[in-house]
Amino acid sequence: MRFSSIGSGSRGNGTLIEKHDTSLLVDCGFSAKQAVQRLARLEKEAEAITAIIVTHEHGDHIGGVAALARRYQIPVWASHGTAMQFTVGELPELNIFSCHERFEIGDVEISPFPVPHDAREPSQFVFSDGNHRFGLLTDVGSTTRHIEASLSGCDALLLESNYDADMLAGSEYPASLKARISGPRGHLSNDQTAQLLARIDCSRLQHFAAAHLSEQNNAPELVRETLATALDCTSDWVAIADQECGLGWRQLG
Repeated sequence: MRFSSIGSGSRGNGTLIEKHDTSLLVDCGFSAKQAVQRLARLEKEAEAITAIIVTHEHGDHIGGVAALARRYQIPVWASHGTAMQFTVGELPELNIFSCHERFEIGDVEISPFPVPHDAREPSQFVFSDGNHRFGLLTDVGSTTRHIEASLSGCDALLLESNYDADMLAGSEYPASLKARISGPRGHLSNDQTAQLLARIDCSRLQHFAAAHLSEQNNAPELVRETLATALDCTSDWVAIADQECGLGWRQLG
């Protein structure tokens, strides 16, 4: 199993997970045209996508889902609350999953879990091929014991590290936006992500990447420094899934 990112940030998100002939795209916050271009950088064609799985209905995650799905006849999976965003007939195929029940698509088992975020029914996921587990967590304002249990023991993690608390506090954002971002249903700060890492079992980690960095209120060097301390590793081992370039393929095994 392997994973990558076509881009991560407030202007668009998309994560790829692949095992054999199964290629899953989690979210598509880019236009269909741009998503195809970004997939091509990873030597993937949109026609090869088995399914699109949606975490929640915010535009930077769902903006290009319908167009890409229609153009290439890709089935879409979403929670009931997230699926309410789509109109009847907008998608070639819509499948509903429960945030509390595992399901399979091709060679990959998906274990969704609910997260605190300001959306209808947001979820994040752990993906498994039976031998390795990849945990994905972005767009979450606070952690729960269920989140920690879900992510413990993963072989790879892609976790949100959205903002530096001091940079956000000193930014020109209005107070209401600062409160939303830093609130319990907003996003995780660098320090919060470090605290999460300290509470879960990271003993199997082969790969770690930070995602959904704020372009205004964070910096890659701050993320690497903070999370490397939590992981007891060198800062260059902490990868970044950024807005423009995403993240190249990472192989598990």
